[in-house]
Order: sequence, then structure tokens, then C-alpha cells
Amino acid sequence: MKKYAYILWSIGGLAFFSACSCSSESAIQQVLGISAEAPVFLGYKTVSAQELSFQFSLPVRVVSIQFDPPLEIISIQEGAQVDLRVNQDLPGGERVMVNMVVEDTRRNTLNVLMPFRTKNDRLPLFIITELRTEYAKPKAEFVELKTLSPGNLGALRLFIASNGDTPVFEFPPVEVGAGEYLVIHLRSLEEGLINETGSDRGASKGTEAFPESRDFWVPDAKERLRKTDVVFFMDQDDQVLEGVLLSENPDVSWAKDTVAEAAKMVNLQEGWLPSSNPEHAIPTKATTVTRSISRDETVPDSNRAEDWYITATSGATPGKPNTLKRYVPSP
Repeated sequence: MKKYAYILWSIGGLAFFSACSCSSESAIQQVLGISAEAPVFLGYKTVSAQELSFQFSLPVRVVSIQFDPPLEIISIQEGAQVDLRVNQDLPGGERVMVNMVVEDTRRNTLNVLMPFRTKNDRLPLFIITELRTEYAKPKAEFVELKTLSPGNLGALRLFIASNGDTPVFEFPPVEVGAGEYLVIHLRSLEEGLINETGSDRGASKGTEAFPESRDFWVPDAKERLRKTDVVFFMDQDDQVLEGVLLSENPDVSWAKDTVAEAAKMVNLQEGWLPSSNPEHAIPTKATTVTRSISRDETVPDSNRAEDWYITATSGATPGKPNTLKRYVPSP
């Protein structure tokens, strides 16, 4: 039995209806003699404190646009790239929702509904100082940072290669000073977990949330960090600001393509040296829940595995300076 496609569309305000035994797109082309290709949203970029840019596969015009919280637009430049300018400086790293309807030259429309973070030009200098790849409830995996200068963390993104190309965590606006420790806990296991964005560093009540540091929590309780992985932070321009390579064994190549690609990118942006191979990663075989992967905070950062060691048993110190006691394998 033939399957017929019944199609309803509008062109120039006129409604058309037809039946066809072909696909919907080919039916439209038969009646109109044109391609039914519609615009596709490709991405966005926060250019400055007042400028936003949205990219599409085809030239479009803006039919309507709304922001939450509200923003007043003072200029729009349309085309395959839609550039917007607003009348106020947007706070760095703030979360804004945009609801935009665009239309191409054939009256195909597309609705873009998405959150984004405003431009943050005040990211502090920082380093990764400690990681835990193992889990035993209620102690979760974590990534610890130490700030080296004052700034705002808003829109800084944490990626872990084994999780794909979606950020594991994105910071809200947080004003920090130099010398602060921040812990991103990679599971949420208890009640009372609060992202400490203000002055109260004792606001969060979770396990290993200490008042000496700021604590942040990734929702849910699934595994996100493994002994063989790549951990890195990126800014809004997709530049790697800091990263580490982890490998359980000194293999000559990575077993997973996603990890290999991330390692290569971090190496090419000089976030890790001398190469992207597992043999130059931090060896993690001996790490446990209480033996963390720790940076030697007494030496300058060289972006190499030599900066790192496995702590002695019970040596994990999330949110605090790293212990100098190192794990020594049994003879």
C-alpha cells in the first residue's frame, strides 16, 4: 500500500495543502519547484559586555527576540550571522535566556530557545591542584583549583574527556581573591549542598565541604572522572586555560578516541607537555579514595607529570593545601 504525505505549509501568507506518495520535502519541491531547506542554528558567541553573535546555516532576519532577564536591544545586524548590541554592560558570566524567532528568504522559520552566559573578561589565573578519581560513598570524586589572582569565575567551564564535549560544570559569577581553594565535587549525594558563590564559605553542609574553601556540586550521582582521562578548563572563546592528563598505565596510545582528541587539544594549546601520549600523563594506578592525585605546590607549574604525585594513604585534602606525604609502593 502506498503511503501518502499530507502537507500543510504557508508561503507569503497563503496556505497550501497536498497529498503525495513521496517524502514531505520532495512534495513541497514538486509543488513549489524550490528547496525546502530550512535554516539551522549553529551556535553563539558573547563578543563583549554589550555584543552577542548568533550563527545560522543560511541568511535570516529576526522576527522576534526576547531575553530573560529583559535586555534592551539598540541594534541588530542580520544575515547568516546575527549580531546584537544591547544598551547596557552585562554582568560577567550571568546566565541569560534568549527566545528568538528567525526567518529565511523563503519564509522558513526557526525558533531558538536557549540559555547562555554573558561575556566575562575578568577570569582569574588559576591552577588545578588536586583530583580524586575514585568513589566510596559519601566521598565523591573531585577537582580542586587554586586561584593565583583576583577575578570572576563566571562562565569558566570544566570538561572531562570521558564525558564527551559537554561541560561537566560551568561556574556562575563568583568573585574570588588570590590564593583561594575551590572544590568541584563531581557527585551530589546528600541534602544541603550549596554552591558557595558568596562570602559564606561554610554554607554547604556536604561531606568534605570545609569552611576553608569554596565548594561547588555537580548534580546527580553518576561517575564522571576515571583513572584514565583528560581534565581541562576552557573560557568562552574555547581556549584551554588549564588541563591535566591522567593514565592508569603508561600505554603508547589512548584506548578511547574522545580521550585522545582531548589530550591532543590540551597539548597543542600548551596546557600539557611534552606530548599528548599516555606515557607523559600523570600515572594514576596507585590512587584510591584516600590517596589523591596532588600537585607539588612547592614548585612552579611546568604543565608536566613531574609536578604531580600520589599522596600517602589518608592524604586527600580537598579544599586545603596538599600534604607533602607521598605514596611509596611496597617493595
